[in-house]
Amino acid sequence: MTKSPSSGSTHGPADDDGGLSARDRRRLTRVHSDRTIIATLAGTGLIAAFMQTLVTPIIPELPQLLDSVPSDTSWVLTSTLLAAAISTPISGRLGDMYGKRCIVLVLLTFMAVGSVVAALSDSVIPMIVGRSLQGIGLGVIALGISILRDVIHPKNLGGAVALVSATLGIGGAIGLPVAAVIAENFSWHYLFWLATLLSLVAIAAVAWVVPVSTLRTAGRFDFVGALGLGVGLIGILLGVSKGTEWGWASPGILGLLIGGVVVLVGWGFYELRSDHALIDLRVAARRPVLLTNLASISVGFAFFITSASLPILLQGATTTGVAFGLPLLLASLCLMPLGLVMFFTSPLAARLSGAKGPRTSLILGTAILAVTYGAAIFLTTEIWHVVLISLFVGLGVGTAYAAMPTLIMSAVPPSENAASNGLNSVMRTLGSTVAATVVGVILSTQAVVADGESIPTTGAFQLSFGIGAVVALVGMLIAFFIPRGNARFGNTASIPVQ
Repeated sequence: MTKSPSSGSTHGPADDDGGLSARDRRRLTRVHSDRTIIATLAGTGLIAAFMQTLVTPIIPELPQLLDSVPSDTSWVLTSTLLAAAISTPISGRLGDMYGKRCIVLVLLTFMAVGSVVAALSDSVIPMIVGRSLQGIGLGVIALGISILRDVIHPKNLGGAVALVSATLGIGGAIGLPVAAVIAENFSWHYLFWLATLLSLVAIAAVAWVVPVSTLRTAGRFDFVGALGLGVGLIGILLGVSKGTEWGWASPGILGLLIGGVVVLVGWGFYELRSDHALIDLRVAARRPVLLTNLASISVGFAFFITSASLPILLQGATTTGVAFGLPLLLASLCLMPLGLVMFFTSPLAARLSGAKGPRTSLILGTAILAVTYGAAIFLTTEIWHVVLISLFVGLGVGTAYAAMPTLIMSAVPPSENAASNGLNSVMRTLGSTVAATVVGVILSTQAVVADGESIPTTGAFQLSFGIGAVVALVGMLIAFFIPRGNARFGNTASIPVQ
């Protein structure tokens, strides 16, 4: 038996393929092919991502449907975001310790239970509980990427990681029209019964197809670290997401933001001194990991610009001549190219990473985003402009998302794989949360009132796209400073970091 000095992980005889020997790898994959495992994990990621856009078609009607007020029903969205951000790094560590497949099944069970609770809800509190449980399940995407490192042959790893990483965008973009059709033609409860069915299908598929990895991290779970991370993230993410609604200078928002930062600083000092840290901050501080996570914030921000602005541009009233007044279904179809392009981009991005290194893919992806949003400043007058923006944003995000997990896995030991990917997912979420807040402030403050409806001005959309271009450019510059060189840890050796 060998023991990793940096993490205390224990596993069997290892080769250079993620800590598993060739014999173990053959044993793990003898029943199902790499292709079947990849398809199962990608499908699970699509289902998890669908949960994010599930309630989008019914957001305006939620106060009436749940007999509540908008300030309360907004928690239907916020609770999912917070639950996902907290559960992802924690479930990653649990996966490293107790088996990633086992934790994936646990998360999918939470998702299924949450879907049932939401489906049976007629008031706001049970709905928030159900949506929170669904949010816990979103950690399956990061865990799925980590599973690939353990069980997939290195020659197939790059494309597999790219595909599963892209499911976050693909599932949301493709799931929105499906949710719109159900919401417009059936009871809204059917949205959650569909989510229940999909969750059960995912549980069955993972249990049947995905093999159990023998790789484990020794030690005990860091409950204090998990609590500290959760409290700190809640403070910051809740403060950012509710700042406009509650007032940025209000005691509540200031307390959340300052308190969240203080807690995370204290959490960091505690983790550095812990023998069984939830997240090894020394690993997270390594230059490739740190810079990749910073770039991930940028990509998450740029990605969410489309989700926060383009639906309003497509669906807003035509009174002022700015928006296009499309129904929800048509607007969703206009945004579908984003997800489809991400799907078809993932294998191409994987080939680029294999040939030139994931660093190159990240630089290219952020460059595409910067150019796209720069052009979007001048392309807001036709529906095909919006479709074109959506298409190229999908191209940029798909290319960048394909690179980030590979960069992370090439710089961390196998025992830190799932936890480090979970932290990277939190960075993307942080970027998306900030983007939603920034765009929300811009579109609400730079608006005109026509026929009793507040409609954002052309300048509001242009400013949003301009900020997206700048943030993407910053991400590209950060990516340039990611070190060149071969992967430090074995299973990504076939994908050099250049």
